[in-house]
Amino acid sequence: MTVTPNPNDLPAVLEQLQQAEPDLLRSMLTAFVQALMSADADAPCGAEYGSRGPDRTNRRNGYRHREWDTRAGTIELAIPKLREGSYFPDWLLERRKRAERALISVVATSYLLGVSTRRMEKLVDQLGITRLSKSQVSVMAKDLDAQVEAFRTRPLDAGPYTFIAADALTMKVREAGRVVNVACLVATGVNADGHREILGLDVCSAESHAGWLTFFRGLTARGLSGVSLVTSDAHPGLVAAVAATLPGASWQRCRTDHYAAYLMQVTPKSSWGWVKALLHSVYDQPDAEAVHAQFDRIVDALADKLPAIAVHLEEARADILAFTGYPKDLWRQIWSNNPNERLNREIRRRTDVVGIFPDRGSILRLVGAVLAEQHDEWAEGRRFGLDILARSRLTKINNDTPESEAMTPAALTA
Repeated sequence: MTVTPNPNDLPAVLEQLQQAEPDLLRSMLTAFVQALMSADADAPCGAEYGSRGPDRTNRRNGYRHREWDTRAGTIELAIPKLREGSYFPDWLLERRKRAERALISVVATSYLLGVSTRRMEKLVDQLGITRLSKSQVSVMAKDLDAQVEAFRTRPLDAGPYTFIAADALTMKVREAGRVVNVACLVATGVNADGHREILGLDVCSAESHAGWLTFFRGLTARGLSGVSLVTSDAHPGLVAAVAATLPGASWQRCRTDHYAAYLMQVTPKSSWGWVKALLHSVYDQPDAEAVHAQFDRIVDALADKLPAIAVHLEEARADILAFTGYPKDLWRQIWSNNPNERLNREIRRRTDVVGIFPDRGSILRLVGAVLAEQHDEWAEGRRFGLDILARSRLTKINNDTPESEAMTPAALTA
């Protein structure tokens, strides 16, 4: 471990220069920055660190550690804490990520509008934003709103978006002096490069056909194209909106959290264990032909013992087995809404702190910032294989084209 010398102790600095250790620059940079922060923190205290006098108005109260990435490597800084108020070197470090800044502005706005609770006040104190003024909140919100709006309205020009998924979350917002529920609509997709993208975000009064129709029309107006499969729950308004705005796209009903949960509600409790096992056996088959054959066997087996369940499965066949029309390598990614559910949990982790939003704009601000960060992470993360996506698009062409024309050059370039 390298001992960082006091920058005012010249002999110690010279001695370390003579040793010429590999991390010399990092150590000297750390000592220099620590000295600057110490002097900066002395200003609100009215006296230098360790000195006593009548002019002192505040005292140090330990340190909080923060990593700082530099060309010399990652440096761990010890940021002075004050007994009263807070200190942070904004001239050196960005206080928080975009989503955390959004969270601060939402909480601060709630506080200023008089809708805070003890929990809000405690959170504000923990985040060190007790001194935020209305003007600071306004500037912060304006900057975030511009970034989120640019993200939400950007052209969707990285298509074709072969696979997309859609879901809605319920949020509480204060409107006209009362607390109401609103729906936060989110769509994700897989672009031509194989990466997942956040396609859209909107807030509407309720999850309805009108809300989803407006949402998908907005996506297509921004350039959404080439959609082959949409995965979602079975909300009738969503399904109808997909059919109206994305002609030719298939619909896959989420097989896990949504369809299985609904099937459980209509199945006798004593029979659910083995019915669930039978349903899961469908998804363990090696190819599409085996999947449909197993599904037929299950329907036949249930026809005598549980005829209502057999009818239910048969009616849902096309919706829950739509994934079989695509390469098996993609089945796990497209037969459920699990990726969107993980995204929803990340959104909830941030929004649950707020509880009741002061207005709809604050929902878009916070959720939009979270989605923008996730979008950036996906752009650098794992992606779908390009050859598999190409085969998926070819599958769609073959399914939509008469057999006599399926493999013609005109069909392949359509």
